[in-house]
Amino acid sequence: MQSFQLHKGVSTVSDKSYTREDWQGGYESLKQEFDYWIDDLEGEIPQELHGTLFRNGPGLLDVNGQRIHHPFDGDGMISRITFSNGRAHFRNRFVRTAAYLEEQKAGKILYRGVFGTQKPGGLLANAFDFKLKNIANTNVIYWGGKLLALWEAADPYRLDPYTLETLGKEHFNGVLSEGEAFGAHPRFDPSSAQDSGAPSLVNFSTKPGLSTTITIFELNTEGKVVRQHAHNVPGFAFIHDFAITPNYCIFFQNPVAFNPIPFVIGMRGAGECIKFQPHQPTRIVIISRNPKQKGVQIIETHSGFVFHHTNAFEVGDEVVIDSICYESLPEVEPESDFREVDFDALKPGQMWRFHLNLKQNTVSRELLESRCCEFPTIHPQKVGRPYRYLYTGAAHAETGNAPLQAFVKIDLESGKRQIWSAAPRGFASEPVFVPRPNSESEDDGWVLALVYDSEYHRSDVVILDAKDFNKGPIARLHLKHHVPYGLHGNFTSECFL
Repeated sequence: MQSFQLHKGVSTVSDKSYTREDWQGGYESLKQEFDYWIDDLEGEIPQELHGTLFRNGPGLLDVNGQRIHHPFDGDGMISRITFSNGRAHFRNRFVRTAAYLEEQKAGKILYRGVFGTQKPGGLLANAFDFKLKNIANTNVIYWGGKLLALWEAADPYRLDPYTLETLGKEHFNGVLSEGEAFGAHPRFDPSSAQDSGAPSLVNFSTKPGLSTTITIFELNTEGKVVRQHAHNVPGFAFIHDFAITPNYCIFFQNPVAFNPIPFVIGMRGAGECIKFQPHQPTRIVIISRNPKQKGVQIIETHSGFVFHHTNAFEVGDEVVIDSICYESLPEVEPESDFREVDFDALKPGQMWRFHLNLKQNTVSRELLESRCCEFPTIHPQKVGRPYRYLYTGAAHAETGNAPLQAFVKIDLESGKRQIWSAAPRGFASEPVFVPRPNSESEDDGWVLALVYDSEYHRSDVVILDAKDFNKGPIARLHLKHHVPYGLHGNFTSECFL
């Protein structure tokens, strides 16, 4: 079975643009909650930049000194950066999930984590304990007048967008039951054909097993679930992200196997029981967004692992999807320390384009970006449509694997690249593209991101001109502290102060 990695030179190690010690600083807990205007900045915030950037990620990497095993097990912390009249305001708060409050009161770990965090006490304390903590740490969205912290294995938590106070779980008027999953990677359709051209939020959940149930949800602009339909696909499915077009939802069913026994007897976390199957194909699952069409189409392609997709669109009988692909799943080992990861030993994530011929049930592919990259973003009006520009976090060097230290703009029409790098002491996160109000060109706007500055052990809010990375940041807003490496977030033109 061929894999995604076919190009020579992808493992070449150049002189390092970073030190591991610098990178590690971004994985320290931030236990304080702040509320202040950002007055320490270089450059100027554009007057037209008006709205709020919300970010989510694990804010606690330990509980009272007891380290968690993997960042994905860390309690969710929301950061809010509000832009108004050329100024910016920062606020952060932890999501007060029931389990977070319990552990903070007890001063110790009380719950097992999906990615290997165990309760103190060894096998006896962990065996047959299947209660998992809803950590609400993966994404944060503002939709239908509600701010929601998402974690794909459970129900969302609703927050006050002004104070970030936790208001409780959100079940969408009873559509979700207590504890039911609601994915952490929704897609926002700018113009839904099924809603007379109005925007819609499309999301999914999975119930894995010998076969996996994928449930698709579509919400209107009022935050009401207007469509919900479930489909079964053969085999165990470990799916974090998906992509949409006007007519389809597209999922990559990664070739993995799940052996629950080590989890059941308390030896490992559930995520440590997932093993990559390199000789099995990746399955691409195409599901119609029309609930009346019940069929599921599956096309097999090369073995590999996909966490994130950039975008998808339709061209005649084809669906084109651009995705960040890995040769294999970076598995979590029980005795490992994520702070000691050997980047050189791992293959990089690279961006591939897949052409899915739905009539012939075939797939072809091409490499779009060989540089190590992750967390792609595009213009929000281009979701599900043909597009020209994408922006992504990337390694500083052109070859090899490394932590993200840069942002790359890719022009898919001309093939040209622009890069801005924070190396050697800066480390990048997911960028977010924000269009300029009343803009007419696809790249007229800004790219916003948090960058960890290891020299000062603080994070900067970086604002780049999306048209021209070469001139460097328009502004760098220096926070008074660091924000631990996060996962996902979104921008809304609503201004919360």
